[in-house]
Parts: sequence; structure tokens; C-alpha cells
Amino acid sequence: MIDILQKDKEIWDLFTRKEEYNSPIRDKYDRFPYYASSNRNVFDPCVSKYLIDNGYRVQYPDNKSFAVCLTHDIDFLYGSILNKCLAASQYIRQGNPNKALHFIAKMRSKNLPFCNFSTIMDLEEKYGAKSTFFFMVESLGEQDYFYTIENLELELGEIIDRGMEVGLHGGQPAYLNAQMMKEKKERLEKIIHKPVIGYRNHFLRFMIPDTWENLDKAGFQYDTTLAYADCVGFRNGMCHPFRPYNLMTYREIDIFEIPLIIMDNALDLYMKLDNEKAWELIKRLINTVAQYYGVLTLLWHNNSFYDDKGDFYERILKYCAEKGAWMTSGEEITKWITNYNTR
Repeated sequence: MIDILQKDKEIWDLFTRKEEYNSPIRDKYDRFPYYASSNRNVFDPCVSKYLIDNGYRVQYPDNKSFAVCLTHDIDFLYGSILNKCLAASQYIRQGNPNKALHFIAKMRSKNLPFCNFSTIMDLEEKYGAKSTFFFMVESLGEQDYFYTIENLELELGEIIDRGMEVGLHGGQPAYLNAQMMKEKKERLEKIIHKPVIGYRNHFLRFMIPDTWENLDKAGFQYDTTLAYADCVGFRNGMCHPFRPYNLMTYREIDIFEIPLIIMDNALDLYMKLDNEKAWELIKRLINTVAQYYGVLTLLWHNNSFYDDKGDFYERILKYCAEKGAWMTSGEEITKWITNYNTR
């Protein structure tokens, strides 16, 4: 891939995000924003298109022509007692009295979050899909402390037992701190009793190439933070997983980036799109990724499954299923790409 991209300077500069090196333009969260980019064709994966035009090919399981990487950032969990009662009654109806008792026994405790993970997984399994849940591992007093990860052992176990993935959602300052990433990773691994290989930083805070280098040092296999917070699309023109290249050390970094293409909050909070305009844009992006045999990464927060947002997510799953997408987790994407590249 690198040999192909280096033949075209414009493509190479976009792929490596050269304009972001030492850029003084950052938003209040120290993010490089879309409005500062010289590439105004953010809905066009021109780097991936260049690769395909020059013979690059990726095959997916069961002869699927493209993939969708489904992800959920778990920022907030705590709900009202009413929500907990509704959750308990749902588990009773599902014939799962143990989980219902788990909710009832701690109904008045703030240590018991209202978790809709089972509902999300039920919906995804309906379409034969898997997903990644990125959890925060912060402590009381830290900037992004919203829940204690050790209180979620039961929920984390269910996610893993159902074949989904648990990844690390690093707190805001972690993107510049490899040791912090490593410590949070190890703390999460003690709870789920398996390696944590995937990462996304909170608020999509990211510094090129520093964050990739820190993730490599911390022992992660893939990241899926690379995106604009203020606009959906293809930040470096890619809709394929890739190994980043450090322009300062002249070498690839030993981690896969699965670029994030669509974030729920970008559509409504930043781009101010209503549901129909958002849907037309999402369809365009899905069709584009399918055209170039790529991977469309979708971030739908767990607190975006209320009102009509849950229905909107299902609308996306249904459309992707009808187009024959392989809908799966970041872990499965990484394993497949790694094995495919070593054949």
C-alpha cells in the first residue's frame, strides 16, 4: 500500500495528514477541525479510490464486497430508578430472572447503571451483526469519571459471551499519554480476563502522529479515533484499515487504524442535520464505501438509542444488510485484515 501511495504527492500528503503536523489550528479540545483542512472533498475517499484504481484489493468473509465496523462509545450510564424498573421488567419478560434480581437488589444504588447493552446486541444480532463497546476506565476525581468499570463485570461478561468486543475508551488526556493508556488497558483486562486490543479516545481527541505512537507503545492492535468531530466523512481519504506512516521517523507505525466515518453526534450536534438529510448523507457514504470495497466505521453512542435514534440505527443496519455488508466489530476487522495481509 505504501509503495502505491508514495507515487502521488497529493495523495501521499492526504493519506499521511501532512497538513496536521505542527498545525497551529486546533479547536478547544485540541482537535484538528474539518474547517481547517485544505481537503474540501471529505465525502470522497480519494486515497482509497487511488488504491483501487492501482490494483489494491481486499476480500472479506463469505465473499462480502464491503464491511461495516459497528462501534459504541460508553460515555454515560446512570439512569433514573424508573429506567432501572423498566430494565428489570424487560429481563423478566425475556426469561432472565437473575439479571432482573440484579437490578432490583441494587435499585437505589448509584453503583448500578442503567445499561441498554442487551437491547443493542439484540438488535444487531437480528441482522447477523457484531459490534465493539468502548468503555471508559476512569477513577473518582479524574476528568471523565462517569462510572466505575469494576461495577460492570456482569454486563462486560455478557457482551463478551455474546461474541461482541470490549475496547478501551480513553479519557480526554490519554491521547498524549502512553502510560495512561497502558494502565487503563491493563485495568480493563483484569475485569474481562482477555486482551484489550481496540481503542478510541474520548471526544475524538487525537494528535498526528503522536497518538498512534502512544497506542503502539501501550500495546494496542488497532485504533478507530481518526475522524473529524465536526463533520462525517473521510479525514485522510481512506475507507480501508491501514498502518499509519510517521513523516518524522520515516516508518510505518505498528498499529492498524480503522478510520471512523460516521459519528451520530457529528450529524446532529455539529452538522445540524435533520433525520432525512442525515439519512441521505449516510446512504451516500455507505454506497461510496461499498463501491470501493472498503470498511465503513459507525459510532452510535449507547445514549443514542432513545426516541427515534434507535429506529434510525436499525434503519442503517437494515440498509447495510440489504447491500450484503459484513457487519462486525473492530476486533474481527483487525483479525481479518492481519491474516489477509500475511497470506
